Amino acid sequence: MSFPSLLQWLAGAAVAAFTILMGTKVWPYLSFEPGIHFLTTKSEATNSSGLFRLGFYVHITSSLWVLATGLAQFFPRLFRGRAALHHRLGKLYVVSVLALAAPSGLILAGFANGGLVAKVGFSLQCVVWWLSTWQAYRLARQRRWEPHTEWMIRSFAVTLAAMSLRTESYVLYYVFGTKPIETYLTVTWLSWTGNLVLAEVLIQLGAARRLLRQARFTPARETAVVAQ
Repeated sequence: MSFPSLLQWLAGAAVAAFTILMGTKVWPYLSFEPGIHFLTTKSEATNSSGLFRLGFYVHITSSLWVLATGLAQFFPRLFRGRAALHHRLGKLYVVSVLALAAPSGLILAGFANGGLVAKVGFSLQCVVWWLSTWQAYRLARQRRWEPHTEWMIRSFAVTLAAMSLRTESYVLYYVFGTKPIETYLTVTWLSWTGNLVLAEVLIQLGAARRLLRQARFTPARETAVVAQ
């Protein structure tokens, strides 16, 4: 196994483990009790808001299968000879982000703790998430596979902001000793902007072309040119 392939599988394993962990975290909320875990950080007025509760439950559930379906798309060898499955999972990812996860996240952004800085940070994250996913979908409709894959990398980078937020919070608080509010406001922005920077680095290193070669979606002559 090559070094890039090893990194791909290690990153995939980390995201899969995080997805399972989030599943265990989401399960208690399905009792719809207002005074548990994260909801205890919200005021009584916020917890009593029907709009907040709708956004919260839609977001935490839809984000789970967005993580799972998005992750699967980055292991294209799984879809060799099963292009229809790739397309169905891709459509599920796109529809879930555009219609459920991003809009519900935008609702939650309006109720975010931390004042205007946090509200703007989370709002912009949802807007960028929606737009990058829409662009990936639009390019797929045009059968422009390489730019489609590049925009899917950007979209999934924003999807993984939930994972980055928790990891960065731990490092900033326990390693660098930042104050809780400093940690929170920093990761509000860093969790998704940092991921997008990393996504651009990977794209410039040819990650999209590599994924296409693995999936064999690229015509033989084009693949030969890319490989040179």
